[in-house]
Amino acid sequence: MNATNQIFKPGYVYMEQDVICEVGEWKSDGSLNHLLAEASYQYNAEGKVVIPGIVNGHTHLFQTFMRGVSDHSPLAQWLKEIIWPMSLAMEPEDFYLAALIGCIENLKSGATYMMDHHYIHTYPENDASVIKAMMDSGIRGHLARGGSDQAGEVRLRETDEQIFNATDQLLDEWEGAANGRIRIALGPLNLYGCSREYLERAAVFSRDRKLISHVHVAETSEQIETTMARYGMRNLELLNEVGLLGENTQVVHGVWLDDGELSLIKEKQASVIHCPVSNMYLASGVARVPEMLRMGINVALGTDGPGSNNCQDNLEVLKFTACLHKVNELDATLLPPMDVLRMATVNGAKAVGRSHDLGTLEPGKKADIVTVDMMKAHISPVHRASSALVYNANGNDVDLVMVDGQVVVEHGKSTWINEQEILLRAQARVDALRSKLAGAYPIFANNV
Repeated sequence: MNATNQIFKPGYVYMEQDVICEVGEWKSDGSLNHLLAEASYQYNAEGKVVIPGIVNGHTHLFQTFMRGVSDHSPLAQWLKEIIWPMSLAMEPEDFYLAALIGCIENLKSGATYMMDHHYIHTYPENDASVIKAMMDSGIRGHLARGGSDQAGEVRLRETDEQIFNATDQLLDEWEGAANGRIRIALGPLNLYGCSREYLERAAVFSRDRKLISHVHVAETSEQIETTMARYGMRNLELLNEVGLLGENTQVVHGVWLDDGELSLIKEKQASVIHCPVSNMYLASGVARVPEMLRMGINVALGTDGPGSNNCQDNLEVLKFTACLHKVNELDATLLPPMDVLRMATVNGAKAVGRSHDLGTLEPGKKADIVTVDMMKAHISPVHRASSALVYNANGNDVDLVMVDGQVVVEHGKSTWINEQEILLRAQARVDALRSKLAGAYPIFANNV
């Protein structure tokens, strides 16, 4: 995934500790055998594609407990009847289990970096529970500390002081933890659940601390109508007006943006996080991604939360990205495979401010590496590896994942976590939560 999309066949990657030292063509003449002799760990990737770790630019890990509750609800109803009730019923252990399953799922589908937008703060321990799950799984985790002072669910509202004090505490306790794997961002929930005063303070707060600002923007047409009625401005215009639009801003979704708003994103050098599966699942609309890319806007990819996907299969997102825009514009030439792969890797690294050490397999970059098995009946024979990755492979084809030079997935299994134990514990908790909620919310009693 370097500047020329160079491919080595056969190739090799040699690393020391957590840094890539060499990448190139493997020589059959024995001239590179000294690397094998020096290496404490060797992995034979014959029949596999080796790629840099994928960056999942947007998810909500707590929603692992909510996937598949209902598959036919628009956003507003989905929030009121599923997300809010379950969120309020969950306990700190639930947030840990949900996040841990989500981290494992991300790793096993090729994501070595994940931006989690966490906005449920019913217990003081919730954020720490999510971060602990990130640390225990081995993933590179970026927690965007969500906040809303005008959330539709009153019990999820917080004051400005609560939000900013809690974020400062997270920065003091967790920023740079686990050899730099853990990072903190600011995550104002959206532009209809946040007051203008809070957004203005958030802009100053994130700028002073040099934090990424991660915000849901223009996800549905109704959200445009809300900000127009309240402020007389569209979503991106409001974001810019309060000072929250800049090169450290991640515009999540950006489905309903007009020409002027796209120009603002380009001018301010913000990134867009595109979540095609969620946008289709909730029937939110189709973001103008091909136009954004032609304008030079940095567009990265995200799964969104398991409540609106319903999984976090990062390889699956590649195919949905390409197919959605081809059929939307009736143009089969749009988004060739290598462009989609760059969105998931190079563009993702840029969106999180890590172009200098992530996103490509090059000397000096972090040893965040993924192998995908091509020797499968649904993939092989392979003409072009890029096409096979985008249109054939899915998360079940990931064989090895390294983060920071550490093997966290091997032969498709987590090496740090007992998956079966975690899944059993999580299912028991979900069953208990469903029983608790079924009386007030019949949707949780429905098994059809």
